[in-house]
Amino acid sequence: MKKILCYAFLIVVASVFICGSSKATAADRGNYKIRLAHVEPEERSLHKCCLDFKNYVEDRSGGKIIVEVYPNAQLGGDRQALETVSLGALEMTAAASAVLSNYDPSFGILDLPFIFKDREATVHACDGKVGQILNSKLPAFGMVGLGFSDYGQRHITNNVRPIHEPKDLKGIKMRVMENPVYVDLFRTLGANPTPMSFGELYTALQQGTVDGQENPPPLIYASKFYEVQKYLSLTGHTWNFNVIAISKAFFDSLPEELRTIVVDGARTQIVEQERVIEAQIQEEYVVKLEQEGMIVNEITPENRQKFVEATQPVRDKYLKGFSEELLLAMDEANQ
Repeated sequence: MKKILCYAFLIVVASVFICGSSKATAADRGNYKIRLAHVEPEERSLHKCCLDFKNYVEDRSGGKIIVEVYPNAQLGGDRQALETVSLGALEMTAAASAVLSNYDPSFGILDLPFIFKDREATVHACDGKVGQILNSKLPAFGMVGLGFSDYGQRHITNNVRPIHEPKDLKGIKMRVMENPVYVDLFRTLGANPTPMSFGELYTALQQGTVDGQENPPPLIYASKFYEVQKYLSLTGHTWNFNVIAISKAFFDSLPEELRTIVVDGARTQIVEQERVIEAQIQEEYVVKLEQEGMIVNEITPENRQKFVEATQPVRDKYLKGFSEELLLAMDEANQ
């Protein structure tokens, strides 16, 4: 019954988007319109980068492409945005790459705990062979991948207790992304994982539906989770990526010179720019969260090793399901 209701919802959403799209095309008399959706607040780097993409594409195309940016999950959460892009009912999204594991399990390699040596390794992976392999999966689902932006390591917040080592998570109700790796990760650590759309998260924390969540500090701050969370523990258990995905049907409809503009714009204005901004501001936002009253704790090297060891079963479970080509590509990225 849930699947039937979900499909019915998607059909309704798709019909609304498609109707709106045909009207917009007619009104624009031959111009192409890109609606670019994401879930983050307007003050976040992602939104700024999307606005820069809009300016770049509109300027370079001489107005042949019009870009409308929709932040704050106005067009749905990450899962809904990717679904509507896949259906061809939305042109473009910058969404959490973790959700793509529901399309192809290979994307889960980016979300495995403690899988990357450092930030440089994430860039080598996403811009290199790992990214190429993952992007090759998307056309089968009606999407084209334009790159992966990195917006930092994920850390845990909650209202129960500071998290110093894995045993501290026991029994805590944790909101996780709608992704099997994250469900398994927090279940393995003893928490009670609850998959939930990001757009529902603040209210769920406020009402006590969940005790905690995990995200990079700038997003925690921009989302004002400090109003409804007491503790911030700098676990750095995974890295966070956005995939920049465009509808294949729409992308294929563009003349070649306009496709080039869109690809270049996504790379320079979103992927590369967001990486630079986020690398610079992570520590700054930890301080800001502390100033807002959150109790912040670091993880000692000894306790970090406990997290690495405790999450080994998650890595073992998923790594054996990936292709040898993908595993070799990840090893190369970490060299």
